Amino acid sequence: MNTFQSLSQSMADAVEALHPALVRVEARRRMPATGLVFAADVVITASHVVESEDNITVVTADGSSHSAQLVGRDPHNDLAVLRVAGAQLTPARWQEGARVGQLVLAVGKPSHSPQAALGVVNAVVPPLRERAESKRKRGRRSWGQVLADGFLRVDVVMYPGFSGGALLGGDGAVYGLLTSGFGGDMAVAIPVSTLKATAETLLKHGKMKQGYLGVGVQAVRLPDALAEKHDQETGLLVVSVEPNSPAEASGLLLGDILLTLDEDTVATVDDLLMSLHGERIGKTVPISLVRGGIEQKIAVTIGERD
Repeated sequence: MNTFQSLSQSMADAVEALHPALVRVEARRRMPATGLVFAADVVITASHVVESEDNITVVTADGSSHSAQLVGRDPHNDLAVLRVAGAQLTPARWQEGARVGQLVLAVGKPSHSPQAALGVVNAVVPPLRERAESKRKRGRRSWGQVLADGFLRVDVVMYPGFSGGALLGGDGAVYGLLTSGFGGDMAVAIPVSTLKATAETLLKHGKMKQGYLGVGVQAVRLPDALAEKHDQETGLLVVSVEPNSPAEASGLLLGDILLTLDEDTVATVDDLLMSLHGERIGKTVPISLVRGGIEQKIAVTIGERD
């Protein structure tokens, strides 16, 4: 068997082996999408393809239809977790560590059988905190809090209904979940580390925990001396403080300019949203700010957003 024939056979075998872990998700009026089996009765898919919380149907490899319940969503990473009542499904085999240049297959199942397209991992984009750091001095908006844990950029054709499908490696393992939910002409795969963390959180809590400060802010340019001292061009001007909020309890005032939260630079609104991640809920952390031209620090206990 020549190299091309061997590669072709291996790719077809990998898709066939994945099929039991691949489902069709019928949760929107337009074309169905795809989902991946996370556990025996749990499916993970793209959040944007689940338009409502009821009338969700999952069609498995044997063609049988099952009613599914929406467990929860992580809209920032475009993920949704479904529980399939009474089903015993075959979970996908997950693998972390996709590499740039790796040949992959995009596999979806918007119809009765799997569909596949060959591609390559174009880039492994780091977590948002690392991305924001490189953009902060230029004052450009980052991706926001979406895809906060990084993502895989893939040169592959994303056919309709492939969202929620698998980024399949040559070893037959799934390296990420495909989504077209962030627009543009770029195919994106959400990495396995994010899938696992999101699924576990949603199965436990039913939602993604998000920190809460209770302020309205806008980016403002810092005076040259402050910008040079802190190596950041902007801070966040406090334009509103919600009553009975952590911000009010900490003594934050209108006109304060926030510089850092728990040593994280907050030069943009995105930076602040990033810093208010679930791990900080309930913790008392320092905020560095400028008040009346004078730098000072105050402590704030991070709340949880309802």
